Amino acid sequence: MHKWLNGRKGQVAGWLRQGISPRRLALTIALGFAIGCLPMLGVATLLCALLALVLRLNAPAIQAANCLATPMQVALIFPLIRLGDRIFGWGPSQGFSAEAFLHGSAMKMLWSSGGLAGEALAAWLLLAVPTVLVMTFGLTAVLRRVPAMSPEVTGKNA
Repeated sequence: MHKWLNGRKGQVAGWLRQGISPRRLALTIALGFAIGCLPMLGVATLLCALLALVLRLNAPAIQAANCLATPMQVALIFPLIRLGDRIFGWGPSQGFSAEAFLHGSAMKMLWSSGGLAGEALAAWLLLAVPTVLVMTFGLTAVLRRVPAMSPEVTGKNA
Protein backbone atom coordinates (compact mmCIF):
# COMPACT_ATOMS: atom_id res chain seq x y z
CA MET A 1 0.00 0.00 0.00
CA HIS A 2 2.76 2.44 0.95
CA LYS A 3 4.64 1.78 -2.31
CA TRP A 4 1.44 2.23 -4.28
CA LEU A 5 0.73 5.53 -2.54
CA ASN A 6 4.27 6.80 -3.16
CA GLY A 7 3.85 6.07 -6.86
CA ARG A 8 0.53 7.94 -6.93
CA LYS A 9 1.53 11.11 -5.05
CA GLY A 10 1.64 13.16 -8.25
CA GLN A 11 -1.75 11.86 -9.30
CA VAL A 12 -3.30 12.64 -5.91
CA ALA A 13 -1.72 16.10 -5.93
CA GLY A 14 -3.22 16.63 -9.39
CA TRP A 15 -6.67 15.77 -8.09
CA LEU A 16 -6.19 18.26 -5.28
CA ARG A 17 -5.08 20.95 -7.73
CA GLN A 18 -8.14 20.71 -9.98
CA GLY A 19 -9.01 24.29 -9.12
CA ILE A 20 -10.98 23.46 -5.99
CA SER A 21 -10.54 25.46 -2.81
CA PRO A 22 -9.72 23.74 0.50
CA ARG A 23 -13.19 24.66 1.82
CA ARG A 24 -14.95 23.16 -1.20
CA LEU A 25 -12.86 19.98 -1.06
CA ALA A 26 -13.55 19.70 2.68
CA LEU A 27 -17.29 20.08 2.03
CA THR A 28 -17.07 17.44 -0.70
CA ILE A 29 -15.35 14.95 1.60
CA ALA A 30 -17.71 15.69 4.50
CA LEU A 31 -20.80 15.23 2.31
CA GLY A 32 -19.43 12.01 0.85
CA PHE A 33 -18.72 10.60 4.29
CA ALA A 34 -22.09 11.63 5.73
CA ILE A 35 -24.01 10.26 2.76
CA GLY A 36 -21.88 7.12 2.95
CA CYS A 37 -23.33 6.55 6.44
CA LEU A 38 -26.92 6.70 5.15
CA PRO A 39 -28.84 3.83 6.79
CA MET A 40 -30.17 2.57 3.45
CA LEU A 41 -27.88 0.14 1.63
CA GLY A 42 -27.36 0.69 -2.08
CA VAL A 43 -28.36 4.35 -2.19
CA ALA A 44 -25.22 6.24 -1.13
CA THR A 45 -23.13 5.81 -4.28
CA LEU A 46 -25.89 7.00 -6.59
CA LEU A 47 -26.76 9.89 -4.27
CA CYS A 48 -23.09 10.98 -4.11
CA ALA A 49 -22.80 10.85 -7.90
CA LEU A 50 -25.93 12.95 -8.34
CA LEU A 51 -24.82 15.44 -5.69
CA ALA A 52 -21.40 15.77 -7.35
CA LEU A 53 -23.05 16.49 -10.70
CA VAL A 54 -25.62 18.95 -9.38
CA LEU A 55 -23.29 20.87 -7.05
CA ARG A 56 -20.25 20.50 -9.33
CA LEU A 57 -18.21 18.79 -6.63
CA ASN A 58 -15.07 16.70 -7.09
CA ALA A 59 -16.57 13.30 -8.04
CA PRO A 60 -13.52 11.14 -7.15
CA ALA A 61 -13.25 12.81 -3.74
CA ILE A 62 -16.93 12.40 -2.84
CA GLN A 63 -16.93 8.76 -3.95
CA ALA A 64 -13.71 8.02 -2.05
CA ALA A 65 -15.23 9.47 1.14
CA ASN A 66 -18.40 7.50 0.47
CA CYS A 67 -16.42 4.25 0.16
CA LEU A 68 -14.45 4.98 3.33
CA ALA A 69 -17.74 5.40 5.21
CA THR A 70 -19.12 1.98 4.23
CA PRO A 71 -18.02 0.20 7.45
CA MET A 72 -19.61 3.02 9.46
CA GLN A 73 -22.81 2.68 7.42
CA VAL A 74 -23.15 -0.98 8.30
CA ALA A 75 -22.24 -0.39 11.95
CA LEU A 76 -24.75 2.46 12.32
CA ILE A 77 -27.85 0.82 10.83
CA PHE A 78 -29.25 -0.68 14.05
CA PRO A 79 -28.19 2.24 16.32
CA LEU A 80 -29.91 4.68 13.92
CA ILE A 81 -33.04 2.51 13.90
CA ARG A 82 -33.06 2.52 17.70
CA LEU A 83 -32.43 6.27 17.86
CA GLY A 84 -35.14 6.95 15.30
CA ASP A 85 -37.57 4.77 17.24
CA ARG A 86 -36.81 6.66 20.46
CA ILE A 87 -37.16 10.08 18.87
CA PHE A 88 -39.92 9.53 16.32
CA GLY A 89 -41.62 6.30 17.45
CA TRP A 90 -45.36 6.43 16.78
CA GLY A 91 -47.93 5.12 19.20
CA PRO A 92 -47.31 2.58 21.92
CA SER A 93 -43.93 1.08 21.17
CA GLN A 94 -42.05 -1.64 22.94
CA GLY A 95 -38.85 -0.28 21.42
CA PHE A 96 -36.83 -1.81 18.65
CA SER A 97 -35.69 -5.40 19.02
CA ALA A 98 -33.61 -6.84 16.20
CA GLU A 99 -34.56 -10.40 17.20
CA ALA A 100 -38.30 -9.69 17.26
CA PHE A 101 -37.99 -7.86 13.95
CA LEU A 102 -36.13 -10.69 12.24
CA HIS A 103 -38.17 -13.54 13.72
CA GLY A 104 -41.65 -12.05 13.32
CA SER A 105 -44.05 -12.84 10.51
CA ALA A 106 -43.05 -11.75 7.01
CA MET A 107 -46.00 -9.37 6.68
CA LYS A 108 -45.33 -7.75 10.05
CA MET A 109 -41.64 -7.36 9.16
CA LEU A 110 -42.50 -5.78 5.81
CA TRP A 111 -45.01 -3.39 7.37
CA SER A 112 -42.74 -2.27 10.21
CA SER A 113 -39.60 -1.97 8.07
CA GLY A 114 -40.99 1.04 6.20
CA GLY A 115 -41.62 2.94 9.41
CA LEU A 116 -38.29 1.91 10.89
CA ALA A 117 -36.44 2.97 7.73
CA GLY A 118 -38.13 6.36 7.82
CA GLU A 119 -37.29 6.84 11.48
CA ALA A 120 -33.67 5.75 10.93
CA LEU A 121 -33.39 8.13 7.98
CA ALA A 122 -34.75 11.02 10.09
CA ALA A 123 -32.28 10.19 12.89
CA TRP A 124 -29.45 10.07 10.33
CA LEU A 125 -30.47 13.49 8.98
CA LEU A 126 -30.47 15.01 12.48
CA LEU A 127 -26.92 13.73 12.99
CA ALA A 128 -25.61 14.26 9.45
CA VAL A 129 -26.18 18.02 9.26
CA PRO A 130 -24.03 18.94 12.29
CA THR A 131 -21.50 16.25 11.32
CA VAL A 132 -21.05 17.78 7.86
CA LEU A 133 -20.62 21.24 9.39
CA VAL A 134 -18.02 20.08 11.94
CA MET A 135 -16.15 17.93 9.39
CA THR A 136 -16.09 20.75 6.84
CA PHE A 137 -14.70 23.19 9.39
CA GLY A 138 -12.04 20.74 10.62
CA LEU A 139 -11.02 19.46 7.18
CA THR A 140 -10.78 23.01 5.82
CA ALA A 141 -8.25 23.85 8.52
CA VAL A 142 -6.25 20.71 7.71
CA LEU A 143 -6.40 21.12 3.92
CA ARG A 144 -5.22 24.74 4.11
CA ARG A 145 -1.97 23.37 5.53
CA VAL A 146 -1.44 21.00 2.57
CA PRO A 147 1.06 22.60 0.15
CA ALA A 148 -0.82 21.37 -2.95
CA MET A 149 -3.92 23.21 -1.70
CA SER A 150 -2.32 26.62 -1.24
CA PRO A 151 -4.08 29.49 -3.06
CA GLU A 152 -1.01 30.03 -5.23
CA VAL A 153 -1.22 26.47 -6.56
CA THR A 154 -5.01 26.15 -6.91
CA GLY A 155 -5.68 29.70 -8.05
CA LYS A 156 -8.70 29.89 -5.70
CA ASN A 157 -9.24 31.84 -2.52
CA ALA A 158 -9.92 29.68 0.51
